[in-house]
Amino acid sequence: GQPRNVQPFSDEDASIETMSHCSGFSDPASFTEDGPEVDEEATQEDLEYKLKGFIDLTLDKSAKTRQAALESLKSAFSSKILYEFIMERRMTLTDSIERCIKKGKSDEQCAAAGLACLLCVQMGSGIESEEIFKTLGPVLKKIVCDGTASVQARQACATCLGICCFIVTDDITELYSTMECLENIFIKAYQRDRDTNGVSSTHNTVLHISALLAWTLLLTICPMNEVKKKIEMHLHKLPSLLSCDDLNMRIAAGETLALLFELARETDADFFYEDMELLTEKLRALATDGNKHRAKADKRKQRSVFRDVLRAVEERDFPTEMVKFGPERMYIDCWVKKQTYDTFKEILGSGMQYHLQSNDFLRNVFELGPPVMLDAAALKTMKISRFERHLYNSAAFKARTKARSKCRDKRADVGEFF
Repeated sequence: GQPRNVQPFSDEDASIETMSHCSGFSDPASFTEDGPEVDEEATQEDLEYKLKGFIDLTLDKSAKTRQAALESLKSAFSSKILYEFIMERRMTLTDSIERCIKKGKSDEQCAAAGLACLLCVQMGSGIESEEIFKTLGPVLKKIVCDGTASVQARQACATCLGICCFIVTDDITELYSTMECLENIFIKAYQRDRDTNGVSSTHNTVLHISALLAWTLLLTICPMNEVKKKIEMHLHKLPSLLSCDDLNMRIAAGETLALLFELARETDADFFYEDMELLTEKLRALATDGNKHRAKADKRKQRSVFRDVLRAVEERDFPTEMVKFGPERMYIDCWVKKQTYDTFKEILGSGMQYHLQSNDFLRNVFELGPPVMLDAAALKTMKISRFERHLYNSAAFKARTKARSKCRDKRADVGEFF
């Protein structure tokens, strides 16, 4: 056919443009929407044509253009399975990501690290992903350990390092090396109370949180003898982070403690923690915190998390959660599963449900079996029509307006006096 002209690329609408092409793929049922049939093959070709353009733009001279292209690729990778497309261009993508992390500024490094995560999620745990990690792993470690790099870039690289290592590493030596790298970052948070200069500690808190969560993720795939060593090393130190001023650090420390107790009891049913009384006292205080100087939303979030953490530590209990995706259901019934789910949800965002349905790697991680294949007729029976949705939304809107009007109308009270 005739060669198509490449549309001019603008920084402002790069991510929006990609999402307009990808949003329909986030839900397989969207193909069965009422209306004219869509030529899936032509749409796929159009999407790939645009993605090739974005890959080329990751080498552009303009930093803003490179960053916008990286963000557009992230949107596409999180909303659709593109295994074959990526397989043909994995080395080009890897080289672009490496160059952006090495030479880019903070925002560009963060975008590149996020794309590296999604690249490994797309490729799964095969030889190709191992090659990607062999190239990017040393670069990520260098940024994480570089005190002169921006905290945001180091934070993004720490998260990326943990996720990529979780996906691809069969080499136990590489796993331990990566964990040590992350460990060297977050153990600095233990010294906070003794640190005379609180400013630097506070400034690096986001980095410490990301390193701790990435390390915890990797701990879930360690052999039991290594798990025991790490528990002995950190279980007595982690409670000190519960006194941190940062809410996210308190929550990360609390959830890590719950996970460590869960793993410790799996390895030893009679596991005994010496300072249990002091720890439960701290956790109970956080679960019932009523300090007036803290925001109400923060207090609600903290109390909710630490009620679950307290139950885990005291009663060995976990509040089971159910995740729905398409016709399937998944139950999160332990802290290890919750930690893994939360990590991947953070990087996939709204694409998490789609990847749970279609991504072989994630389905293996959560033991969901092979993807459930549904034909168009089955999908259509599961999906209500636009007209039915419109009627339902209209009725709900009217009922809500009526209920609110009664509460707001002052005349409702006046009538009682006549």
